[in-house]
Amino acid sequence: MLYPQNSADKLGFTDVKELIKTHCLSEMGRQMVDKIQVMNNYDNIQKFLSQANEFKNILQNDTALPIQHFFDIKSLANKARVEGAFLSEEEFYQVQASLTTVFAVIAYFNEREGQYPNLEALFEHLPIEKAILKKIDAVIDQKGKIRPNASRELLEITSGIARAEQEARRKIDQVFKNAGNNGWTADGSLTVRDGRLCIPLLAENKRKLKGFIHDESSSGQTVYMEPEEVFVLNNRVRDLEFERRREIVKILTALTDELRPYTPLLLSYHSLLTKLDFVRAKALFAMDIEGEMPEVVNDARIKLVNARHPLLFLSFKKEHKTVVPLNVQIDEGTRVVVVSGPNAGGKSVCMKTVGLLQMMAQAGLLIPAADNSVVGVFKQVFVDIGDDQSIESDLSTYSAHLSKMKHFVENANGKTLILIDEFGTGTDPQFGGPIAEAVLEALNHKKVKGMVTTHYSNLKIFASNTPGLENASMLFDNVQMKPMYMLEVGKPGSSYAFEIAQKIGLPQNVLNLAKNKIGTNQKKVDTLLVDLEREKKEIFDTKLQLDKQQRKVNTLLQENEQLKSYLEENQKALIRDAKQQAKNIILDANKLVENTIAEIKSNQADKEKTRNLRENLNKELQKNTVKPETPKQTVVDDELKPGDWVKLVDSETTGQVMEIVKDNVIIAIGDLRTVAKKKRVQKVSRKEVPKEVRRSYSNSNTNDVANFSPEIDVRGQRGEEALYNIEKVLDRAIMMGFGTIKILHGKGDGILRKLIREYLRKYEQVSRLEDEHADRGGDGITYVYLR
Repeated sequence: MLYPQNSADKLGFTDVKELIKTHCLSEMGRQMVDKIQVMNNYDNIQKFLSQANEFKNILQNDTALPIQHFFDIKSLANKARVEGAFLSEEEFYQVQASLTTVFAVIAYFNEREGQYPNLEALFEHLPIEKAILKKIDAVIDQKGKIRPNASRELLEITSGIARAEQEARRKIDQVFKNAGNNGWTADGSLTVRDGRLCIPLLAENKRKLKGFIHDESSSGQTVYMEPEEVFVLNNRVRDLEFERRREIVKILTALTDELRPYTPLLLSYHSLLTKLDFVRAKALFAMDIEGEMPEVVNDARIKLVNARHPLLFLSFKKEHKTVVPLNVQIDEGTRVVVVSGPNAGGKSVCMKTVGLLQMMAQAGLLIPAADNSVVGVFKQVFVDIGDDQSIESDLSTYSAHLSKMKHFVENANGKTLILIDEFGTGTDPQFGGPIAEAVLEALNHKKVKGMVTTHYSNLKIFASNTPGLENASMLFDNVQMKPMYMLEVGKPGSSYAFEIAQKIGLPQNVLNLAKNKIGTNQKKVDTLLVDLEREKKEIFDTKLQLDKQQRKVNTLLQENEQLKSYLEENQKALIRDAKQQAKNIILDANKLVENTIAEIKSNQADKEKTRNLRENLNKELQKNTVKPETPKQTVVDDELKPGDWVKLVDSETTGQVMEIVKDNVIIAIGDLRTVAKKKRVQKVSRKEVPKEVRRSYSNSNTNDVANFSPEIDVRGQRGEEALYNIEKVLDRAIMMGFGTIKILHGKGDGILRKLIREYLRKYEQVSRLEDEHADRGGDGITYVYLR
């Protein structure tokens, strides 16, 4: 499928596999990464991409998968197949730990049935045979050692060893004490020689005790003797230990015999662990490069949105730089993109990005591009990059290129992706250009798809006039004389040869001489391309400015609509309340008048009583009389200070000033905080504030601003918990007018850092995010700058 064989190396696919291998936990996983190949089966590509995407989702958003142990149980299963062979304690421990991991993983996915269908397919129809684990657990403990009670005989032998060792120790302690009392021992305590506990004796006293001398000191003045009484007991211990080893071999052999029928199932479990390690490594690498799953279609086309070269992205990431994203589309309408432009402008990187991302996607790897990118399926990928001259084959650089072109023309078809760098170079441009044009025409007739880079003007003209071919150029800032690394499809690009030569410092007389030597038409074409690119950049910059202004207008319109809706709702509520109050007043007034008339009649119009009733009517009238509003005076800037009581203009809401920032006043209203302009508040005296309001404020912390710290530590917290705590601090910081927040999240795998930063970018109040200085925590700390 790939031609030539070193295409994977040329495009960087081999380097990508090496980076994935660093995330594997087992040698089996690394071996599986080595076997990654570019596939052309649509269903397999879709399946492998989905598996990596689901595992990435687990790592970012779900509880950690219980993957703890990865051992090569395939070799152990093959060993257990042999009759008479037995697994050691350590080997049974590896099987035990691996089975525990397998059953925990299966239980994890069973709890989330249907949530990760492609990962669940890895162990579909795989039986859970816990009888194996029970049998091993009965013999091997959690530390990988054989249990003392694995059999009745082993328990008796172990107990016998303990008793014999205890008796031997008691006996040697007694002998050592007696020898010490007699002055026969040398300085020191009991010591071990040849695995035996010995007494240090002075050499002249060695005949005073019966026993076996195991060693002597370098000076010969001290000998190390095992007393005769203890010698017999230690031999008994040694015999029991041999018996114990024989019993352990017997137990392990019996356990291996019980395990032997399950070896096919063990191989299936091994396969599951290997695949999990493999998919996990792919998902972790995808997180490193910010990879996403593109849409996969079963035809030969590509649409990359905001794509980045993964190796370049990782390199720039270390240097805290960003990669300019690539946007390109290759389909039936635009089959071959002919990229031109200045040297070192990014043409080759652009082409390699297309080729590498296509290979990654067809190998089941997530790619660093937007998730609305589209990746098709190509049956063949033909690559011509770099110098492939060969002394052995007697091929020059140009001959090597031509041999590849021969293979391309003979074998390419509509499902072939071609990638050709510096098309036609290596020979006389007068002949290389026409040959390259003829090859490109032949490939176009075969409906191949791909991308080529060139400096030849005839290829640019040919692409402009030929259906299926499309010119594209790498943008160049001819004011600052530096490349912009942005691909623009639709027009060819200038090589900027004279401009670059002038910037480097080539003498002016040499430049003038060179300009006189090129043809007039070529000079006009190149000048026209330069002017066109300059105008294009000006239009692009103007468009960006207009888009920015339009977004600002849209924001203002939206805020205006929200304010209008809010005012209309408040107006309706006020009218509704006023009508209700008026209704109540009328009802109360009718009752009062009726009661007054009844009183007058009952008292037969007594003057004194009538006057009292009129006074009651006047009092009720005064209660419902609207007092004329006194003009409210706005407060001069320097009159307000923290602690003052204020009212909001056009509102009866009372609050206390917490802080004054420029023209803004931060006001505490109960447990809430709000920010208002100075001209919208009116200072009031403490007496005018109701007692219950003052009491509630006295119980609250009036020094919130002073006590508030714009710093939060979320290390060790789960994603949702961390975001919730950060949101509370962010809200208070915005309300109180703070400019920055410091978030300590730690480094780790970078998952929490990425989650927090993606969340914060959604806030329009957030201006930018920065890492702490490398000496003070680096990317383990994020500084949030607020607008």
